[in-house]
Amino acid sequence: MASFNIGDHAVYPAHGVGVVQSIETKEISGKKQSFYILKILDNEMTVMVPTDNVESVGLREVIPRRQVDDIFKILRKRKVKLDHQTWNRRYREYMEKIKTGSVHEIAAVLRDLFLLRVEKDLSFGERKMLDTARSLLVKELSLARKVKEETIEKEIHKIFGKKAAKIVLPAA
Repeated sequence: MASFNIGDHAVYPAHGVGVVQSIETKEISGKKQSFYILKILDNEMTVMVPTDNVESVGLREVIPRRQVDDIFKILRKRKVKLDHQTWNRRYREYMEKIKTGSVHEIAAVLRDLFLLRVEKDLSFGERKMLDTARSLLVKELSLARKVKEETIEKEIHKIFGKKAAKIVLPAA
């Protein structure tokens, strides 16, 4: 079971990397329980995670630097069977993968959506999901490698070429 200290980076599934701001004890239903108070870096959201519930919630450490190349291998893989279901089924399936919090699953979603985008226009939800997957991946990989996010963005751009240009979402 992962254990965190104040100031540690931790990955919270579907929301990304956060910093442990504090460890607090709260009384819930008459029982004292310890919580990690996590501030998500991308949106400043605060999350309370019970310290004895870390595994079931999926809170984990940022991947070690040595695993970053494995993630880039996933992004570079081109012999994949693209999902040609209806966009809403694809969306649900990809969202489930993102919710696992697995950096490998998130990389696969990013790759699949980029490749699908070459064949056809993505739905608004899929474009937003593509941006979310990219953001989650860039943040974690930049921390793992201890480099600026722009460096990771450039590497992703190299992998996907012109299709990697920043995704612009139309006004809702």
